[in-house]
Amino acid sequence: MFTLKNQLFQLCFTLIQNRIENIEYSMLQARQASNDDTKSSAGDKYETTREMMQQEMDRNSKLLYEAGQQKIALQQIENVDAAKEVKNGSLILTSNGNFYISISAGELNVDGEKFIAVSQAAPIGRAFLNAKVGDELSFNGNKYLVKEIL
Repeated sequence: MFTLKNQLFQLCFTLIQNRIENIEYSMLQARQASNDDTKSSAGDKYETTREMMQQEMDRNSKLLYEAGQQKIALQQIENVDAAKEVKNGSLILTSNGNFYISISAGELNVDGEKFIAVSQAAPIGRAFLNAKVGDELSFNGNKYLVKEIL
């Protein structure tokens, strides 16, 4: 049986895997469109189209690299044990929401309960690092009492 933390990890992993697959598909389509485009009598139009396709492929290459980095970061926290202090891979239950310190994936729902997946590099992720149960943090005018660290 999956623990809550395992479920959140799997949701993040699936999100990243889908993102990688979508980017790879977009790159394949751009490559095919570029190869299928034959030079017409309007040479400038052909060159403009090829340049736009190249820019799209470059943009997708950067997105693919970033998604790959997120996947690596996520894999490093797959089996992080609960600790007394918040660290990368911690699940934090607070008085003002629940946070999974992992990757910036936004809102995740497990059994109708809302969790926010944030990177340790995100401002709120940095604010939670090293916090302990009972600590109260303030971020953007909101107060967070750390109730539990899983």
